[in-house]
Amino acid sequence: MIIQISIGVLVGIAGYGYLALRPPPPKICGSLGGPPVTSSRVKLDDGRHLAYKESGLPKEEAKHKIIFAHGFGDSKDFYLPLSEELMKELSIYIVQFDRAGYGESDPNPSRTVKSEAFDIQELADKLHLGPKFYVIGASMGAYAIYSCLQYIPHRLSGAALVVPVVNFWWKSIPAKLSQEALGLLPVPFQWTFRVAHYTPWLVYWWMTQKWFPNIMRGDVSVFSRTDLDIIKQLSGAPKESQEKVRQQGVHECLHRDLITGFGKWEFEPANISNPFPNNEGSVHIWQGYEDKHILYKVNRYLSQKLPWIQYHEIPDAGHLLIYNATLCEAIFKALLSF
Repeated sequence: MIIQISIGVLVGIAGYGYLALRPPPPKICGSLGGPPVTSSRVKLDDGRHLAYKESGLPKEEAKHKIIFAHGFGDSKDFYLPLSEELMKELSIYIVQFDRAGYGESDPNPSRTVKSEAFDIQELADKLHLGPKFYVIGASMGAYAIYSCLQYIPHRLSGAALVVPVVNFWWKSIPAKLSQEALGLLPVPFQWTFRVAHYTPWLVYWWMTQKWFPNIMRGDVSVFSRTDLDIIKQLSGAPKESQEKVRQQGVHECLHRDLITGFGKWEFEPANISNPFPNNEGSVHIWQGYEDKHILYKVNRYLSQKLPWIQYHEIPDAGHLLIYNATLCEAIFKALLSF
């Protein structure tokens, strides 16, 4: 009897562990029982769809076509404080898209840093943007831009990485500097990024369990004074609800983003070659000195390793600097100055 009870307990524990570790199947937009499709979408060659939103001049009239990649927990409805007058003055067309698994873009169970570049390239081709285009990525969305610089540099007119994500396990960054950057984050952030890097199969459990705090619990200490001011100002700005951003399942958007961004990359950013050896375009990193998410020293170091990157360090700005209308305008103008 004791043996039977022991076996039953072990089976129960194993069953609980299996369910706790395994994410539920995604609720694909447009599928039976899934959320409705309400946005424009393109169909990729592998059958997935990417949802997108356009702004600025019509692409047929615009001189510059720009693809924007949003950050962690955001969507194609990312708020860019650019006026219609400015977009007309700069002659730009902007397409923002839901990265894989976010909003109304289909999940990609094979998602990697590399796949992000080819999603962008296919989006550009399906929308007939021409042989070259600009790319901008904010925060977590910046790893898609690093990917473009590595894998499709011949398609780029220019690139901007705004407060770009740092993978603390890049070998080209001194370990002491990486550990300093990681150690300045709140402990729940540190552990979440470690879980994503070392045990990606545990991410779903880690992000949904209730015993230990993770990055989803909310911690205002990761925001600078200027960030908090911006958050206050943005409280009345139009923004897509988090329910819609995550509607296909948190694992397909947030968790896969963490696994991809903090996992093992196929390349080192510090080893990327200059995509514009004849100065026919430019690459920019914009970094807030007061950024409490990304230690400025890391992106400063990276830009020194890659002298062809134009590094802009803003003294009184934090992680949300792109929401500052003056800085957002400067980012776009600098990118188009070539």
